Amino acid sequence: MALNGTPAADTPLLEVRTLSVAYGRKAVALNAVNLTVPKAGVVALLGANGAGKTTLIRTVSGLIRLHNGAITGGEVLLEGKSIAGLSADRIVRLGMGQVPEGRLVFKNLTVEENLQVGGAILPRATLAERLDAVYDLFPRLAERKDQAAGLMSGGEQQMLALGRALAASPRVLLIDELSLGLAPLIVGAIYQQLKKIREHFGTALLIVEQNARLALGICDYAYVLERGEIVLAGPAELVAASERMHESYLGARAERQAAAG
Repeated sequence: MALNGTPAADTPLLEVRTLSVAYGRKAVALNAVNLTVPKAGVVALLGANGAGKTTLIRTVSGLIRLHNGAITGGEVLLEGKSIAGLSADRIVRLGMGQVPEGRLVFKNLTVEENLQVGGAILPRATLAERLDAVYDLFPRLAERKDQAAGLMSGGEQQMLALGRALAASPRVLLIDELSLGLAPLIVGAIYQQLKKIREHFGTALLIVEQNARLALGICDYAYVLERGEIVLAGPAELVAASERMHESYLGARAERQAAAG
């Protein structure tokens, strides 16, 4: 169900058109999904476990084949050009970054080495400037830049995962389940930094999240995914006010389930 309003953009930065994805021959994970992320926009993709959110992120970022999945229909466009079927490293070079579920930092490397890996596609001088900008955004990373990432707290590792993705200077950043496994106070602080990412870098964000209240608090537009299909879409304030959201995602019971993962 589409509510009034659409993401404002003449040419969307990221566009998913009637995308269908399957694992094997019969396991349909996404069915004719449409989604748009405008330039410098913040868009939330909401849904429960198993809804297909991570599958969509894997597909858009070029990782779906590594998980034995395949696109069976539709398109994925970055600034109007098809990226469906391109390798993940090629998609990164075209301007897409990703913060994966579970953070997946390189624990044996230092904080700065993690950031350097993230920005390896940039010229050395450009990378140095970019790391300075990341440190300005996350002062804690600057304080710990010579520390092994594995010795950091979960919240600090999440900051590092964000910083590593930003180090490549992406135009759009995919963020998968940022709040998973973190204390609410830490999550709230990191979400405040997401606002600054758009303000300071002009980076568009696609936030994949079970915690609907958190994501709706900072996004412009939201989509709700259930069983591989978009069932609700619209400006954040309209989605937040909808009866379906309150029944399934914003009620006390729904929020307890989201917090439990």
